[in-house]
Amino acid sequence: MLSSIIRKLLESLSFFYSNNMKQVEINDRKIYDQIKKKIDPKYVESKNLKITHRIFNKQIFKIIKNRDLKNFLRYSFIQKMFFVHNRFFILKELNTLKKDKKWALYKRILVEDSVGNPVRYFLYPKSSGNQINHVYHLSILINSLNLDLKKVNHVYEFGGGYGCMARIFSKINQNVKYTIFDTKLVNLLQYYYLKQNGLDVGFNKNHKFLLTNKFKFTKKKPVPNSLFIANWSMSETPLDFRKKIIFEMNNYENILISFQESFENINNLIYFKNLQLDLQSNYNFKLILNNFYKGNIIKREKHYFLIGKKLKI
Repeated sequence: MLSSIIRKLLESLSFFYSNNMKQVEINDRKIYDQIKKKIDPKYVESKNLKITHRIFNKQIFKIIKNRDLKNFLRYSFIQKMFFVHNRFFILKELNTLKKDKKWALYKRILVEDSVGNPVRYFLYPKSSGNQINHVYHLSILINSLNLDLKKVNHVYEFGGGYGCMARIFSKINQNVKYTIFDTKLVNLLQYYYLKQNGLDVGFNKNHKFLLTNKFKFTKKKPVPNSLFIANWSMSETPLDFRKKIIFEMNNYENILISFQESFENINNLIYFKNLQLDLQSNYNFKLILNNFYKGNIIKREKHYFLIGKKLKI
């Protein structure tokens, strides 16, 4: 309850900026009609989800069923899981991006859309706190591996939020093939967001942006200039299920994982340090402390990036 109140107070800092929702409203019914037949109550429960995400699934199911998606980024439960808005650590990330030699690229991809009615960042209303945060993560990846994101042609994201990172990559490389693995209900939310933004998104491999909830379990030679992303998703997944994620992750040349020190009863720092040792014959890893994000006033803890580069392609 307290965290919801704090989010609302912080959201009010952006009262001076409103999104242009006209086109979103025009597309809303058509896109909803495309996903309503896929809504099923059985999607709410899953043995692969921690308690936190089972509760979240129930809330997602409710807003999709009630066709209440136009302003989904204003819901406190979605902001808690998917959307950082007016936090002061975001300003530190933004200032770091502005000083970077790739600021011209970052400035372009920071521009926020109106889909979901996002809270604009009160100190940089062209963007949102969440967009800034995602681009900052990419800057850590770029600077750690000297990676040219324009050449990244295939991205696999485990746990894609509402589709923010996928949308960013659509601005970087129009030909990118992007796969998001997530729960069936969150896939529907991602479909709504990406479709509203005019992207070629769907549930089979014929689309540039593929939404899936199943692993293929195929071992293949990693594609050059490919990228695996897991931002606070792998670290919030049961340990047994993480083995399946690692199998998929090994198919990609570059890795970007962000995680919190602990989640529920799991010590993530120990887990990812061990993972780094287990995969050291295949990947060169860097474990980097997140200098700006320290949690919130209710729960303070350290957060990290695990950056990896395949040794042989």
